[in-house]
Amino acid sequence: MSTAGFNAQNGTGKGQAYANGPSQNPGVNYNMTHQPTYNQMQAKAPAPPGPGLYPSGPYQPVPPVSSYQPGPPLTSYPSAPGQSPLSRPPMAGLASHTPPQSASPSPGPRLPPAQATPPPPPAVSSSSYYPSPQQPMAPAWQYNTAPPPPMGPSASMVTPPRGPPVNHVNPAASAAAVPVPPPPPSSAAYSTAPPPHMSQSATQPPGPVLPPTSLHGYTQPGAAPPPMNPVAPHTYQPSRPGYGPPPTGPPPSGPPPTMKPTPPPTGPPMANATPPPPRADGAVAGNGPQATNNYNHVDNNMGGLTQPGPPGRHLGHYPSLPPGYQNTSAPHAPSPMHPAMQAATQPYTQAPQPYQQPPGGPGMAQLSPSLAAMSLQSSTPESLRVVNLLQERNLLPPSPVPAPTPCLPQDLQKVNCHPEVFRSTLTSIPQTQSLLNKAKMPLGLLLHPFKDLSQLPVVTSSTIVRCRSCRTYINPFVSFLDQRRWKCNLCYRVNDVPEEFMYNPVSRSYGEPHKRPEVQNATIEFIAPSEYMLRPPQPAVYLFVLDVSHNAVETGYLNVFCQSLLDNINALPGDSRTKVGFITFDSTIHFYNLQEGLSQPQMLIVSDIEDIFLPTPDSLLVNLNECKELVQDLLKSLPTLFEKTMETQSALGSALQAAFKLLSPTGGRMSVFQTQLPNLGVGALQSREDPNQRASAKDIQHLSPATDFYKKLALDCSGQQVAVDLFLLSAQYCDLASLGCISRYSAGSVYYYPSYHHQHNPAQVERFQKDLKRYLTRKIGFEAVMRIRCTKGLSIHTFHGNFFVRSTDLLSLPNVNPDAGFAVQMSIEENLDDMQVVSFQAALLYTSSKGERRIRVHTLCLPVVNSLSDVFAGADVQAITGLLACMAVDRSVTASLSDARDAMTNAAIDSLTSYRQSVLTIQQPGLLAPACLRLFPLYTLALLKQKAFRTGTSTRLDDRVFAMCQLKYQPLSYAMLMIHPALYRLDDLTDEGALNISERTIPQPKVLQLSVEKLSREGAFLMDAGIVMYLWIGRNCHPNFLTQVLGVPSYAAVPENLYLLPELDTAESQRTRAFVGWLRDQRPFFPSLHVIRDESQLKASFMQNMIEDRTESALSYYEFLLHVQQQISK
Repeated sequence: MSTAGFNAQNGTGKGQAYANGPSQNPGVNYNMTHQPTYNQMQAKAPAPPGPGLYPSGPYQPVPPVSSYQPGPPLTSYPSAPGQSPLSRPPMAGLASHTPPQSASPSPGPRLPPAQATPPPPPAVSSSSYYPSPQQPMAPAWQYNTAPPPPMGPSASMVTPPRGPPVNHVNPAASAAAVPVPPPPPSSAAYSTAPPPHMSQSATQPPGPVLPPTSLHGYTQPGAAPPPMNPVAPHTYQPSRPGYGPPPTGPPPSGPPPTMKPTPPPTGPPMANATPPPPRADGAVAGNGPQATNNYNHVDNNMGGLTQPGPPGRHLGHYPSLPPGYQNTSAPHAPSPMHPAMQAATQPYTQAPQPYQQPPGGPGMAQLSPSLAAMSLQSSTPESLRVVNLLQERNLLPPSPVPAPTPCLPQDLQKVNCHPEVFRSTLTSIPQTQSLLNKAKMPLGLLLHPFKDLSQLPVVTSSTIVRCRSCRTYINPFVSFLDQRRWKCNLCYRVNDVPEEFMYNPVSRSYGEPHKRPEVQNATIEFIAPSEYMLRPPQPAVYLFVLDVSHNAVETGYLNVFCQSLLDNINALPGDSRTKVGFITFDSTIHFYNLQEGLSQPQMLIVSDIEDIFLPTPDSLLVNLNECKELVQDLLKSLPTLFEKTMETQSALGSALQAAFKLLSPTGGRMSVFQTQLPNLGVGALQSREDPNQRASAKDIQHLSPATDFYKKLALDCSGQQVAVDLFLLSAQYCDLASLGCISRYSAGSVYYYPSYHHQHNPAQVERFQKDLKRYLTRKIGFEAVMRIRCTKGLSIHTFHGNFFVRSTDLLSLPNVNPDAGFAVQMSIEENLDDMQVVSFQAALLYTSSKGERRIRVHTLCLPVVNSLSDVFAGADVQAITGLLACMAVDRSVTASLSDARDAMTNAAIDSLTSYRQSVLTIQQPGLLAPACLRLFPLYTLALLKQKAFRTGTSTRLDDRVFAMCQLKYQPLSYAMLMIHPALYRLDDLTDEGALNISERTIPQPKVLQLSVEKLSREGAFLMDAGIVMYLWIGRNCHPNFLTQVLGVPSYAAVPENLYLLPELDTAESQRTRAFVGWLRDQRPFFPSLHVIRDESQLKASFMQNMIEDRTESALSYYEFLLHVQQQISK
């Protein structure tokens, strides 16, 4: 199998890596000489016979084979097309194919990392994610790319502190440079929105500093547990090493201060923490066109005028507190609430808290309470409770699974970034790459950077304070050495506090920089000064490109679109400069002159689709306010204009070229509506789907694009700040694998409505209407770029989502919307020995629809641990599943679907094998997992049965490709419902445990296991699968439910295509509608509802989501557990 696909994730097959998926550095050819780490795709066993991954007959044990397959070491990009296949195909997102961000590739041969397991005998290869113990590796899923540093004693043993751990300050970096005079103070306006959690994390007192192991959430055996009283929130951070006062005398000589668990940053990690190489011109690397508005150097260039100071002072040298910081009593910490609940009930709403310094200055007394928040009892934490998966069937919690809380002091966790915005697959970061390799779990981050937030602090300031070395934005997890100096939490450089930053706009006080909103909130937005602009901010520009062929008119979508835009035209985001335009197309391209002064819109037809031109360039995009009446006239007449058309051809490619020419001067958003396979002119496609092979083929063909036309056009669009959103409404195959590239590489979105018809499919029409309203009115950011930075020693090597990677680590997002998610894979390049916490920061620079240049910054902080049990204790099973799904999508496209399926299975097998061999102290029979990973095999099986990856079930190619798009692009909370739907019983809803939201009572039924044994013919069950909901009515359903909720007298009277719950004036109806409405309100898209009976056509779709049950081609959950156990026990 050729692996050429890896060279071309964003390019053609010729190695020009445009870098959207796994490959990452456009135009840069890296020889991957550094070691492939966390290689997640090694063989466990050959896939058993049968149409799917598992045998279709009765379950038979698979003959024992080796877990790992020897293969040639992979030292560069994969072989060219046509070469003999390697023994293990590569997975998308291979670390070994993507350059690390922060360090240059380490020299030397790639050696497999040492592993704890003995090498098994050679066997037939499949795929896995991990490096094989003592053998060179064939290409496979690799999570990380740094050579593992030598591991001393076993990772699971507690390493004694080697002297006081020292802050990671490079003496050279912190040596004094020429001081820059601070700017004069200017008034800083601060918006009145209440800031997010406002307490600042406390710093660590002098005294013996605990090794990072103490962060794992329980004390080592033999150590007395620290007292459990909660910590007082501390805001001022005199040099994070101690809780003490800021120094006032001359700086003492001596080693830099030890580092306290720096408060966790709350936001996505920012690009790597080492300073990026200087780029004077900001030119685009790679094959895409030069961007008109390239903010590459802007993001690196401006920050507060800060100057380095001497290295931090030694802990013992803090004199007494200066005036203003003395003798304040410590406030009572609020009673700790479950972090998941706290997150749910008050996202970003905590009020600012005054700084309170405990009396008596720093001392050992403050250490214990601080670490108390991180320590449970000396017993094993709940996340490491041993669960025998073969014996405990009811593992699914009755309510949605909350994100785990990092083991940080309470004051740090209080200001940490919300997990819905930023979360890591591991909430405890391993100290070394070899420890990460041993854990066999992927390290990565999942981001939702532009999420709609109820509370967002907005700061207007002429000085945005940033680290002079790595350009990190000041955040709650930096250390203040004194009032005039702060230490960066990513690169440890000491910076000066600018004069303006000394004034606090919230309290209107001077001299308390640690109380500024920037240092109190993990998520914050800045209104950027002119230094962050390369041109005046662009206006909001919306261009609609509409298919008006016979097929399109038949579907009836044009009426819905025109009516929806008429209804929402005044709600389009923008200002007085907003522009709109329209293009329609069939076999020719139609433009619309909407110039002010015309009595009616003027249609201009261009029939030369081979050499497209703009007939009147100045009057096709018009100011919405000035020409609103003409626009409304056009929308009213469009549906009737083409109702008699017999034109069946579709010149989509030419229409996109015309739209690109129209939008290029300004940038903006292109919304494309298409109902058939484009079959004329450039970009014409032919059907590649063979319906006879939908179910039988073990490997699915045609998951990759048929042409690079759409990708190249998308890169041109990205260079001109144009994003393309695709609405596909079709009953036939449309080759979404090819068409989707136009959105994927331009940071757009794909909406798919299979079998859309205005009469035959009313549920899809309702979904299209609701989606369109959200799409037209939601917030939008233009000409955006995003960079993720992380603490020195960590590096980011692969990105997932819709974007174009510009210059190694800068994501180009011509449009950014609040419903887009991103994921990144990371590796540990340097040992994190002397750190107790690491930080990640994501900064999104964008132009608002009102023409303001803004920067949204999220910072996340996580503890560093040095034992394998602590790494496992911090595993976030949903984040791991979400990241694996992204990697599997890439693997399916670049290698094969069967490879991706094997890789996902082996991910579960390998992590549980590592847990059994290296963490469990008492070996016992059964399939054992830590409580935090108890759902991992279930989620893995759910992925194998998900529409994107399933085999043996007839799945339309476009449906499969759309499911893959969703997994890569949806934020984690929405993607998890598509992977593992939620099942509820609705016929016995009560108010017990109900929520009260805006005077509505929302019942909270239990989440049930996805198995037919949970269904009852006497009941009614709702399945929430993300973009669709099914309400299954049992044949003997209680008549009360039928009459009170559905308004029908009997089961037989339930209509065949019921998709609306009638509004009846009964308590049962109100409860049911309140619950379904509440579920819908929690996501930005609109899930359609289908009421189904046993005879319904959709019953098969409902039953396919019963993940725990056996199907003809896939194992039941119990059989899958037996398979996993068999592989582990080899």
